[in-house]
Amino acid sequence: ESAAYIARRNLFATGEGITATHRETSSSVEEERHEKKSRKVAIREKAERMALKKTLRETEEFRRKLNEDGLLHAPEFVIKPRSHTVWEKQNVKLHCTVAGWPEPRLTWYKNNVPINVHAHPGKYAIESRYGMHSLEINTCAFDDTAQYRASAMNVKGELSAYASVVVKRYKKGEFDESFFHAGTATLPLSFGVTPHGFASRFEIYFEDAFEVAFGREGETMSLGCTVIIRPDIKRFHPEIEWYRNGVLISPSKWVKTHWSGEKATLTLTHANKEDEGLYTLRVIMGDYYEEYSAYVFVRDADAEIPGAPGAPLDVQCLDANKDYVIISWKQPAVDGGSPVLGYFIDKCEVGTTQWSQCNETPVKFARFPVTGLIEGRSYIFRVRAVNNAGISIPSRVSEPVAALDPADRARLRSHPSAPWTGQIIVTEEEPTEGIVPGPPLDLQVTEATKNYIVLSWKPPYERGHEGVMYFVEKCVTGTENWQRVNTEIPVKSPRFALFDLAEGKSYQFRVRACNSAGIGEPSEATEATVVGDKLDIPNAPSNVVPTRNTNTSVALTWNEPKDAKELVGYYIEASKVGSGHWEPCNNNPVKDTRFTCHGLITGDHYIFRVRAVNAAGLSGFSPESEAIEVKAAIAAPSPPYDITVLESVRDAMVLGWKQPKAIGGAEITGYYVNYREVIDGEPREWREANIKPVSERAYRVHDLKENMTYQFQVAAVNIAGVGKPSPASRPFKCEEWSIAVPAEFHEDKISSVTEQRYILVVGYQFTQPKNILTGTSYVFRVRAANKAGVGKPSDPTDPVIAETRPGTKEVVVEVDDDGVISLNFECDQMSPDSKFVWSKNYEPIEDDARLAIDTKGGKSKAVFKDLSEEDLGVYSCAVTDTDGVSSSYTIDEEGEHQTLLPTCHPFVPLRSELAVEILEKGQVRFWLQAEKLSGNAKVNFVFNDKEIFNGEKYKMKIDHNSGMIEMVMDKLEDADEGTYTFQLQDGKATNQSSLVLIGDVFQKLQNEAQFQRQEWFRKQGPHFVEYLGWEVTAECNVLLKCKVANIKKETYIIWYKDEREIMVDEKHDFQDGVCTLLITEFSKKDAGVYEVILKDDRGKDKSILKLQEGAFADLMTEVCKMIALSATNLKIQSTEEGIRLYSFVNYYLEDLRISWLHNDVKIKYTERVKTGVTGEQIWLQINEPTPNDKGKYILELFDGKTVHTKTVDLSGQAFDEHLFGNIKGKLYIYVFLSDRARVLGGLPDVVTIQEGKALNLSCTLWGNPAPEITWLKNEKHLIADDHIILKYESGKQASFTITAVSTADSGRYSFVVKNQYGTETSDFTVSVFIPEEGMESMKGVKG
Repeated sequence: ESAAYIARRNLFATGEGITATHRETSSSVEEERHEKKSRKVAIREKAERMALKKTLRETEEFRRKLNEDGLLHAPEFVIKPRSHTVWEKQNVKLHCTVAGWPEPRLTWYKNNVPINVHAHPGKYAIESRYGMHSLEINTCAFDDTAQYRASAMNVKGELSAYASVVVKRYKKGEFDESFFHAGTATLPLSFGVTPHGFASRFEIYFEDAFEVAFGREGETMSLGCTVIIRPDIKRFHPEIEWYRNGVLISPSKWVKTHWSGEKATLTLTHANKEDEGLYTLRVIMGDYYEEYSAYVFVRDADAEIPGAPGAPLDVQCLDANKDYVIISWKQPAVDGGSPVLGYFIDKCEVGTTQWSQCNETPVKFARFPVTGLIEGRSYIFRVRAVNNAGISIPSRVSEPVAALDPADRARLRSHPSAPWTGQIIVTEEEPTEGIVPGPPLDLQVTEATKNYIVLSWKPPYERGHEGVMYFVEKCVTGTENWQRVNTEIPVKSPRFALFDLAEGKSYQFRVRACNSAGIGEPSEATEATVVGDKLDIPNAPSNVVPTRNTNTSVALTWNEPKDAKELVGYYIEASKVGSGHWEPCNNNPVKDTRFTCHGLITGDHYIFRVRAVNAAGLSGFSPESEAIEVKAAIAAPSPPYDITVLESVRDAMVLGWKQPKAIGGAEITGYYVNYREVIDGEPREWREANIKPVSERAYRVHDLKENMTYQFQVAAVNIAGVGKPSPASRPFKCEEWSIAVPAEFHEDKISSVTEQRYILVVGYQFTQPKNILTGTSYVFRVRAANKAGVGKPSDPTDPVIAETRPGTKEVVVEVDDDGVISLNFECDQMSPDSKFVWSKNYEPIEDDARLAIDTKGGKSKAVFKDLSEEDLGVYSCAVTDTDGVSSSYTIDEEGEHQTLLPTCHPFVPLRSELAVEILEKGQVRFWLQAEKLSGNAKVNFVFNDKEIFNGEKYKMKIDHNSGMIEMVMDKLEDADEGTYTFQLQDGKATNQSSLVLIGDVFQKLQNEAQFQRQEWFRKQGPHFVEYLGWEVTAECNVLLKCKVANIKKETYIIWYKDEREIMVDEKHDFQDGVCTLLITEFSKKDAGVYEVILKDDRGKDKSILKLQEGAFADLMTEVCKMIALSATNLKIQSTEEGIRLYSFVNYYLEDLRISWLHNDVKIKYTERVKTGVTGEQIWLQINEPTPNDKGKYILELFDGKTVHTKTVDLSGQAFDEHLFGNIKGKLYIYVFLSDRARVLGGLPDVVTIQEGKALNLSCTLWGNPAPEITWLKNEKHLIADDHIILKYESGKQASFTITAVSTADSGRYSFVVKNQYGTETSDFTVSVFIPEEGMESMKGVKG
C-alpha cells in the first residue's frame, strides 16, 4: 500500500504517464502536432484514459462502502462459491469475490480443516487477485466429496461462505494415497510429526482458562490461560493474538500482553469502560488455530461527588482540521439517579499537563467541534458528564491529534491507512496559468445540531494546476443578503464547521473557490437548514425476551427500535423482582440485539429492560421483560461411568453402570447401550443394543457370541436430548458363569464423610469403617460371602478424602415452644435442581406417618409427630446434584433420645427486643413488643437488679392487645446509667430482655436527649428554620438570608456585624418567612462575623455567619464570578490617541484578575498599549495602531477558579474602519479643538499634607458645551459628603476640599471631564503624613 501510494503521488506530480489530448484551436502549429501523433501513442493515451476511469469508478465504489466512523469495514461476500457435482478424475473450480478493508485474508477449508497446497502438490491450486479468489481441485477423487468453506477475515471480523462438492464414482478403484506421502520439507506448519507418523493437524487445548471477569475503572485486571499444544514440536512456536469484540488488540500503555511459552496473559494496566467486551485468545499454528473467549465487565469507579453520573467513554477525534476538530464520545450507562444535563469537553496540549475547558455550557449532543486550536500542535481530549448532583470524573483521554489541514496531514503521513482515493481530472484543455476556479460541487449539510453545522463539498472541475481554497457564505432563508463567514483566511479543505448560528432560524449556504487568478462563482446554495438537532433520540427497543443460560447468567434478545438512525448500541439493566432497584448489566454499549447478562444470583428472579443510544442521547427504556429465575438451562446429561458385567451366560450379558455425575438440569428418562466386538485387540464398529431407552441402570444384551470379547458404552437421555456416550468399557468375555459364591456388588456409595468416619452403603446395607486417618484419600469395595465362599469384589468407589468439607453443616435438633422436636439441615451449595432426601438407617423415608418433611429454599426440616422408641435409628439427609453434601444424626437407646423430650417451659415469643428512642421533647422511651400477650400477662421493670415502679420519674404502660410494653423517662440524669430489664410472665411462659446503657453509649444518648429538649424549647418561640446563609444576586450584590418560623407581629429582628448593630431602614414584615440583608458592591471591608437575632416576649433565637478567611474567600470568588458574567461583549471605539477596546461590568473589584490576549498571546503593556479600569469600564488602549495590531483580542476575567473570556475580532474591515475613524477623529479634533472638554490647569501631580490639615484644590475647565465632571479615588466613584466637598461652578471652575485629612484619605485621585467632543482625565496623588513621621519621610524624599 505504501509503495503504491508513493508511486501514484510521484507519477501524478511529475505528469509522467499521463498524456492529455489537446483541444483543437485555431493555431496551425497545434494542428500539425496533433496530426503527427502515431497510432501507437493514440492507443496508449486511450488505454490510459480507460484505466483512469476504472480507477475512479473503483474509488467511488470503495467510498460508498466506507463506514461513517472510519475507513475499516468487515468482510462481505459479493459473490459466494457455488456447489458442484462432478465425475471422478475431472477438475472443479470454486470462485468467490470478497470486499472489505483492510483487504480480507481468505482461507479455504475442507470439512473445517485448512487446505494447504504444499501438503498435496498438484492437487489444489489457490489464486487470489483483486478481491477474486478461486480454489481448483485437480483430478477429483471420491474422497474429495466434502463441504468446502471460504473464510474471509480482517481486523473488523470474520465471515464464511460454504459450497459442497460431490464426486460421483463410475469406476471402482482405491483412492490414491500417494498425495499424503510428501516429505517433511513440504509439510505445512499446521501438520505435526508424531511417533506414529504425520498428524493431520495440531491439537490445541486451553487449561486454567480465564472466566467471566468483573472489574472497576482504575483497577488492574489480568486475563490468563495455559495453552497445551500436541504434538509438542520445539522448533515451532505458536502465534498468540488477543481480540476484543473481534478486533485485534495491539499492546499499548493501557494493554500489556505476554507469552511465557506455556501461558498467555493480557493485563489491563488501568481498566476503563472502553476495555469492556468479549475477549478472545487465538492460538495460531500455521493455517490452523483455536480460540477461547470470555466476557470482561468494567464497572464505573466511585463518583467523587455522590449522585454524579458515570464517566463518558470512547472519546474519539473526527474530522481534524488546522483550527478545529470534532470530538465524539459515548454516553455513560449510569446517570447517578438524575438525568444527565450535558457534557464538558476538556483539551490539553501534548507535552503539557494543563487542561482547559472547551465549552462554557454543557452540550447534550455526543459530538462537538472544538475550535481555537493552534495549527501544527497536537492535542488530547477528555469529556465529563454533568447532572444536578455534580460533574463526573473525566473519561479516558483520546488519542493525540494534530491540528493540521487534511491536505498537509496526508503529505506528512509515512504511509496511507487506506488505498489511494484521490481524483485525477483529465481534460482536453492545455493547462495554463491564471484559470479562475469554477463553482464547487455537491455542497451539502453533513451534520447539523443546535450548536454547530458542518458543510462538505467537492472541488470544482475547472481549477487549473494550482491548488484552490474556499470562502463560505451564509444568508437567512428568504433573503439574498449573503455574508462571508471566513472573512480573514480561506480554508483549504472541502469541509467547514459554522458556529454562533441562531437556534431555530433557517439558513442557506454556498461556497466560492479561489486561487491566485481570483475568486470563482458561488456553488449552488444548499436547501434551507433550520438550526437544531437533525438526529433524533431513538425510540425505545421492544420485545425483550430473557432465556436461561447458566446458574449466574441470562441470555437476552430484543427488537431494535423503529426508524433508528446512527445507533451506537444498547444499554441493559436488571432488577430483582420486587426490589425496585435497577443495576446496569453493561457499561459499554453493545451493538447486537442479543446479550448475556452475567453476575446474577442463582435462584433469584430478575426482570430486564433495554434502551438504545445514539449521538443525540439515550432512548426511553423498553417495556420490562417477563420475570425469569436464574438457573442453568436444560442440557443433555454427561456420560454414565463404571460399566461392569453383573451376569454372564453363553449368549447374553447383564450390564450395570452408574448414573451420570451431571444430569443436565432435568431428570434422566432412560439409557441407550452400544456394543462392539474386539478381535485380536482391534475393536470393530459399534452396534445398537436397544432401540427404546431403558429406565433402569441395568440391561441384558442378547444375541452375543460365546467366548467373544466385547466392549460396551452407555449414553443417558433426558428431555434435552441424548448425552455423550461413555468411554468404551474394558473388554468382557461372553462366557457362562458357573460359580456358587455370590456375585460382585455393583451399586455401592459413600455417605456422610467427616474427618472421623465414613458411612459405606451397599444397597440398603451400611457399615462404618474404622481406623480412618484424617486427610487420607480412600476407595472402597465390597464382597459378599455365603457358605460356599466369598464372591467377587465390587468396583471400587470414587476416591474420597477423610475430611470435613468446608461449609459442611450438621443436622441440628430443635425443640420449639410447644415441645415439638425436629431435625434441621441447611445447605448453601444447592443448584436449581438440587433436592433434600431424608433417610432412616440409609433407606429413603417413604412413609410419612412418623415424620413430616418441610423444605423451604436451602433449609429442610423433619418434624417428629410423636417421638417414641419406634423412631430410634440413624437419620441422614443428602442433597442431590451437589458434591456429596450430606449429614446424619443418631437417636439411640443410650439416653440420647431422652434428652430430646421437652423438659423446659415455653418462652413468651418477642417480636422485638428491648430498645430505646428519644421523643420530641427530649423524653427517653424504653420499649419492646411481644408476639402476643394474654390479659393476665405481667411485666417487672428492673434497673440495676432493683425493681422500679410507675411514678413521677417512670411512666409505664402495657398494651395487651398489641403486645407493646413501654417506659418513658422525662429526663436522663447521671444516676440513670446502668442496665434496664423487662421481665415478662404469661402463665408458665416467661421471657426477658435487657438493654445496657453504660459509658459512651449512655453519654451519647444523654446528649441527644438534652439537645432534643433544648430544640423543643427553642421552637416554642420565634426560631430559625434555616440558619443564616448567603447568595450572590444577578446584580453582583450579596444577599444574606435566613428562614424563620413561629413569628407574630411583635417579633422583631436585629442584625449585627462584628458585634455592632446594623441599622436597617425598613422593618421586615416576615410574610414570606424569609429575612434578608442586602450588601451592595461587596468588598473586603465587608468581611466579618454577621449575627441575626429574633426576639419577642416568648424568647429569642440567633444565627451566626462567619465571613472570614476561607468562607470569605469562597464568597468573594462567587462575587467575582457574577461580576465576570455581567461583563458586556467587547466593543471597539476610536479615540484621538488610537483604538480603545472596552467592556462594562456591574461594578469592579480588585480581586477580579484581568488580562488581555492578542492572537492567544498575553499582551505586554507599554506606553503605546495600556489597560485599566475606569468606573465600571474595563479598557485596553492601543495608541498609534499599526497593521501588526490586527487580530483576535481576548479579555480574560479570572474569578479565582474559572477564567471567563470576551472576544473581539479586530481585523480586516473592522480594523480599517476604526483606523479611518481614528484619522477622521484627529481631523475632527483639529477642527473642533477649541470646543473639546479639557482641564486648562491648576491641579498638581503630588500633594503631601500633614494629618489634620485642610486640603483645598481647584482647577479651570474648558469645553463647549460645558463639560460633565466625575471625581474618582483609586478608580472608584468619589461621592461628596461633609468630609469631602466637591464644587463645580459656571461650567468653568471646579474645586476639591477635604476638611481635615487623615491617612485614610491618601490615594490616587482622578478628575474626568467629558462633553460630546471628547474626554480628558487629570490625575494627582495625595500623601498624608503624621507629624512625627513626616520629617523622616521628607528627609528620605530629599535624600
